Amino acid sequence: MTGKGEFAEFLPAYLAEVDELLAASQKELLAVEEAVRKGQAQPRAVRELFRALHTLKGLSAMVDVEPVVSLAHWMEASLRLADQAGGRLPESSVEPLVEGLRAIELRVRQLGAGKAASPAPAGLLERLEALGPQMRDAAPRRARRVVLDADAAFASRLAASEREQLEGGLAGGQRALRLDFVPSSERAAKGLNINTVRERVAKLADIVKVLPLSGAAAGGASLAFALLLNTRAEDADLLDAVGGPPATVRSLEAPAPAEAPSGDAASLPGPAVLDEELEEPEVRRGGGLLRVEVSRLDEAMEWLAALVVNRSRLTRAVAALTQAGAPTRELTAILQENGRQLRDLRSAILRLRMVRVGDVLERLPLLVRGLRRATGKAVRLELDVGDAELDKAVADRLLPALVHLVRNAVDHALESPEERQAAAKPPEGLVRLSCHARANGQLELTLRDDGRGVDAQAVAKAANSAVPDSADALLDLLCRPGLSTRQEATRTSGRGMGMDIVRRIVVEQLGGELRMDTRKGVGTTFTVCVPLTVTLMDAIIFECAGRRYAVSVATVEELIDVTGVVRPAGADGVGLVERRGAAVPLVSLARLLDAGGPGSASEAGQGAKALIVRQRGEPVAFAVDRLVGQQEIVLRPLEDPLVRVPGVAGATDLGDGQPTLVLDLGALGAARSGRRKRAPRVGEWVT
Repeated sequence: MTGKGEFAEFLPAYLAEVDELLAASQKELLAVEEAVRKGQAQPRAVRELFRALHTLKGLSAMVDVEPVVSLAHWMEASLRLADQAGGRLPESSVEPLVEGLRAIELRVRQLGAGKAASPAPAGLLERLEALGPQMRDAAPRRARRVVLDADAAFASRLAASEREQLEGGLAGGQRALRLDFVPSSERAAKGLNINTVRERVAKLADIVKVLPLSGAAAGGASLAFALLLNTRAEDADLLDAVGGPPATVRSLEAPAPAEAPSGDAASLPGPAVLDEELEEPEVRRGGGLLRVEVSRLDEAMEWLAALVVNRSRLTRAVAALTQAGAPTRELTAILQENGRQLRDLRSAILRLRMVRVGDVLERLPLLVRGLRRATGKAVRLELDVGDAELDKAVADRLLPALVHLVRNAVDHALESPEERQAAAKPPEGLVRLSCHARANGQLELTLRDDGRGVDAQAVAKAANSAVPDSADALLDLLCRPGLSTRQEATRTSGRGMGMDIVRRIVVEQLGGELRMDTRKGVGTTFTVCVPLTVTLMDAIIFECAGRRYAVSVATVEELIDVTGVVRPAGADGVGLVERRGAAVPLVSLARLLDAGGPGSASEAGQGAKALIVRQRGEPVAFAVDRLVGQQEIVLRPLEDPLVRVPGVAGATDLGDGQPTLVLDLGALGAARSGRRKRAPRVGEWVT
C-alpha cells in the first residue's frame, strides 16, 4: 500500500463501502450454495456476487490494497465463467469462495484497526485460480440452439445477460414465457398488485425481468406488466397466480434456425456478457442516497443533547421568574414552541441513525454455515425480522449478544442428526430469530431452537450450586461469569464466554431485559427486549428519600397512588399493593438504594406513589416519595467500570447542573433480588 497519508483520508469511506459489498457478497454466496446443494442454477445470485466482487476489486485497486485486489480478482474471474455457464457452479467451488470472502474480510478488518493488510495466502490464490477450469466443466452442453421471439421478449429492452438467461432456460428444458398481468381496482381489492403478483409468480418461476406496458391493454385497461420468466409450471397455475383473465401467457421461443452453430464456442455466450452491465448498479446506488459517517451523526446528536440540557435550564429559569411574579407569558409561549422544534429535530436525527434489523443480522447465515461445518450438525436458520429498525449504536452493541445466542443454540442446544432421529425429531435442527418493534419504544427479539433444552442439573453441577427451581433461576445460573458445561474448549465454545456477556450487554449496557423459557427435549426460547435508542429519551422524574432520580418512560407501565396496601412490607422489604383488583408486589425503592432512613415511610415500602415496571414479565410496583414530572433527558452512560452499578443506566443533567442518576428499575430489582438469594450460600461458585 502506498501513499499512506492520502489513503487514510479515504479509509473510512473505503471501509464503509467494502463492508456493504462484503455483506452483499456473503448473502449471495449463501444463495449460490443453496442452489448448488439442490443441483440448480442460480444465475441472478452469481451475477450479483460477481458485481459486488468486481466493485470491491476496483475500490481496493484505487487505494492500492493489493491482497484484496488479488483475492477478488480470482474470485471474479471464476464467477464470470460461472455466469457464462448459466449460473451453475460445481459443489467443490463453494468452499474456496467462502474462504476467499473470509480472507478479504480479515484484511479489511486489519485496515480498520490501523494495520497493514497481510499478503493473500498463496495456497488460497492457487485454489481460486484453479476454479476456472472447474467452472467451464460445469457448463451444460446445449442439446439444441434456441432463439427468442424478438417481439414477445422485447428484445431491445433486454440486457445481454437477461437474454442469455431466457435462452439458457429454454436450452435447459424449461419454458421461457411472457406472462402479462393487467392491474385493476377489482384485483387490488383482492390484494393483487404488481408486488404481490411478483411474490406469487416467484414461487412458480424464475423471474428474469418485469416490464411496465402503457397503452391499450387486455380488458380495456391502460396499464399492464409483462413478466418474462423461465418455468416448468403449468399455464393454469401461472394464470391463477396473477388473478386469471385478462392475463395471458405467451411463449418466448421462436422457430429453430435452419443451421445451428456447433462446437463449444457456440455453447457458451461471449465473454462480454457481464462487462456491459457493470455500470448499472453504480447508477442505482447513487439514486437519492447519501452516505454519512456515523461519527458525524454522533456529532449532530451531541449538539442536540446540548440544546436539550439548555432548554431544561431555560425552563427552570422561566419557572423561577414566574414564581417571583414576573410577566412570563410570552417567554412561556416561546419555550413551548422551542420544545416542539426540539422534538422535531430529535425525531429527524434519530431517524437518520436508524438501521434495519435485517441489515444488522445479515451475517448470521454465514455464521450458522460455519457452525454447521464445524459441528457436523444439520441446521436451518430462519430470520423473520420484517422492516423493524433500531438505533445504530444499539445495533452495534446488540449484535455480539445475538451472535453468542445463535452460537450457543447451534453448538449446545441442537442435537446431532443421529440424536434427533433417535428422539423422533427431523434430522435438521431449527434456529429461528424473529423481532418486532413494540409501541413503548422497545424492540423485542426472540431466538428459538427446537433442541434438547437446557439441562438444569448439568448447569447446577458446573456451577457447584443447587438445581434451580425456575427458568429465571436457571437463567441466573447460566449468566454467571465464566460458567461452561464443557470440560474442554472446542473450535466453537467452551471458553467460558457466553451468557454472562449476553446479559451484560442486554441488561447493563442497553438497559433491556433478557428472559428464557426452556423445556427438556422440546427446545429453548430466549427473549431480548432493548430500547430502540439509548441516548435521548423521555423520562419520569421522581424523588425518593430526599434525592431526585429519573427513569425512562418506555419502561414504566403505569403510575399509581399507594393507597390500597394489601400487605405491609415484611423482612424482605416486599409488600403487596392493590392494582385494579389484583395484588402486585410493592418494593421500597429507598430500601433497594439503601437511601431511606430507618423507619421512614419510603424505607418501609409505603411511599405516596409507585411506578409499575415489568420485571421478567411480571408487574412490580416501586414505591417512591413524590413524582416531579416528565421531561426529555440526555442519558450519559457510566463508562468507568468502578462506578458501573447494576440497575443504574447512567446519569443526566436536568438543567440544574447537578448529575441525576437514571435508573433501570427492572434490572435494579433483579440484581438486588439475586444478591439477596445468593448471599447465604456456602462455597459459592466463582471464576
